[in-house]
Amino acid sequence: MRRARPRRTHPHRAHSRHGGVCLSFGPKRVLDGLTFNVRRGECFGFLGPSGAGKTTTIKLLTRQLTQDTGRIQLFGRPIEHASNADYDRIGILSDTSALYERLSIEENLRLYASIRGRGQHDIDRLLERMKLSDDRRTLIKNCSKGMRQRAALLCALVHAPELLFLDEPTSGLDPAARAEVHRMLSELKRAGATIFITTHDMAEAEALCDRLAIIDRGRIIALDAPQSLSMKFARNRIVITTRTRGVLELTRDAAAADTVHDLLAANEVLAIHSDEPNLEEVFLELTGRNL
Repeated sequence: MRRARPRRTHPHRAHSRHGGVCLSFGPKRVLDGLTFNVRRGECFGFLGPSGAGKTTTIKLLTRQLTQDTGRIQLFGRPIEHASNADYDRIGILSDTSALYERLSIEENLRLYASIRGRGQHDIDRLLERMKLSDDRRTLIKNCSKGMRQRAALLCALVHAPELLFLDEPTSGLDPAARAEVHRMLSELKRAGATIFITTHDMAEAEALCDRLAIIDRGRIIALDAPQSLSMKFARNRIVITTRTRGVLELTRDAAAADTVHDLLAANEVLAIHSDEPNLEEVFLELTGRNL
């Protein structure tokens, strides 16, 4: 795969000569012409309502399912040619991530580190980072949902993967744990890891993702940086908070420019904002559905 500058090459590409990757379960078309790439070292968000095809896409990209048509590349090679060494470079947190109920949190981490052949020396640090040190000997069957989610995330991270697939990684976490996960993921990205994340949390997507795709009914209907997506749907107005005249809404045109100039000259402007929607509003605009 060619290396472009300044962008780095992507580890994952899903596409087809004939309109993208497709997958059906019986008569139901679940994925319909998916085409996208993930650049090495970026956090790529995959957003959509329940049933849109997000988890199915992760299962395709991790070879848990096989597409009907289209081509998928992993680390620059056809995914069907991926080796065990390639999969050792991947970490996965999904709805099928397995934790052993009769093992403790620490025993699960040591088992996964042993399977991956590395990571034993990082277990104490990871447990401390996720505030699980005091609970390390707690059996998984006795853990709360939040503790299970944190333990499953650590099992996906224990071998320091280059490519990380995260399906709703902060589901069930309290705000403090969610913030810590965000810090960890930001650090991993700065260290060069590539992250593919699904989430229903728009604030999370805006905070973490370099680019994101919105999928609806098995099709990608938008793909861009979060801010760029919002700007595409910006309303043709500006909002000015003034000292003595209240809040003014102006259409963005030459007359508004004159008004802004006069307000600034009169020291009337307290704040001035363009009016673009947030990601959730963009999502509703595109799909007509809530997340």
